[in-house]
Amino acid sequence: MLDPKFIRENPEKVKENIRKKFKPEKLKLVDDFIKKDKEYRKLLKESQELRAKRNQISSEINQLKKAKKDASHLIKKAKEIPPRIKEIEEITTTLSSEIREILMSIPNMIHKSVPIGKDASENVVREVVGKPRKFDFPVKSHTEIAESLNIADFDASTRTSGNGFYFLKGDLALLDMALINYARDYMVKHGYIFVEPPWLIREEILRGVYSQEEIEHMSYKTQDNLFLIATSEHPLIGMFVNQLIPKKSLPIKITGFSPCFRREIGSHGIDEKGLFRTHQFNKQEMIVICEPEDSYKFYDEMQGHSKEIFRSLGLPFREIEGCSGDMADLKAKTADLEVWSPRKNDYFEITSCTNMEAAQARRLNIRVVDGNERYFAHTLNNTVIATSRAMVAILENFQNKDGTVTIPDVLVPYMGGKKKLEKHSGFFE
Repeated sequence: MLDPKFIRENPEKVKENIRKKFKPEKLKLVDDFIKKDKEYRKLLKESQELRAKRNQISSEINQLKKAKKDASHLIKKAKEIPPRIKEIEEITTTLSSEIREILMSIPNMIHKSVPIGKDASENVVREVVGKPRKFDFPVKSHTEIAESLNIADFDASTRTSGNGFYFLKGDLALLDMALINYARDYMVKHGYIFVEPPWLIREEILRGVYSQEEIEHMSYKTQDNLFLIATSEHPLIGMFVNQLIPKKSLPIKITGFSPCFRREIGSHGIDEKGLFRTHQFNKQEMIVICEPEDSYKFYDEMQGHSKEIFRSLGLPFREIEGCSGDMADLKAKTADLEVWSPRKNDYFEITSCTNMEAAQARRLNIRVVDGNERYFAHTLNNTVIATSRAMVAILENFQNKDGTVTIPDVLVPYMGGKKKLEKHSGFFE
């Protein structure tokens, strides 16, 4: 959410930013804001003047009464003021809500370094790390490998829960936890505080990180009006809603683990069998809350951690910088890592790093206090690892001719010394 004063003083800059994001339908939001904001401030001024006038008349009435003079004409004037003040309060309350909704819908200003492009096809490859392996046998998909080793069951999960879920068994279940534990230890070693968040969240916090459309499309709602979290980022940043953070406490660097729940369906391929896109998966996340002048330093740091983790796993990947038209409204700058899939002969997204500058903090009212000064912090988030997609990459890139899968060296200690994923014996033999 942008600073209302900035929009008020720079409407054309805000409109140009919207054009750079290729969202012409949002241009009218700026004019709507200017119009409603002007009306709101005009009514506030009138309300203040009426209150001052009421106080002045009350003082004059008291003076007349003390002098035992007729004050009826002033009493009549005084009685006319409260109804108008009440009317203004009702109008401004409605206007305030409408203005906030408009502000929540105006895209954040993109950073000057963001490449201009219409959609994902115009994102920019910044770095390629590692070379895809050449196989001397037919490459299997992760689903084929997992089922042949009997370490995942997608049919049983369909029976219990429907499409978009999975059972992990034996070595693959251990690999899932190994990835989380490795990622957690890496982040803690690099100065991030490990936090286990709640898995349910209030709508008012969710509104700080999602649009209403995204909430309705993505989120599972419970009977208690709570939502299952789509990522631990949301409760982790929600910890600081309406908080004043002492300047000396910054930066705040947190890493958190949670299952993630997403209701998205249809065009995203949720009905496809396997681990790639599911309603539930495990993820390690990182967030940073910092001084505005430090946020791009931490942006580079966080992206660097992602690259180091996947480099250590030995997976070929590339860094993609998101162009203006492929960025969600809250983002000022974003970059993804995409890992190689030998089955698809292409890359797929595996992490996403974002700097939202002050936009998210403004939504959630997260401010820094420095003496008498108050200002909004900058917030950033990044995927440490989403294990479902990491498992897809490991199964496909490290598959062997005999059907086993080689475990990356850094994960072997977390697998109890096991070096290969092998066939699970099953439950009925």
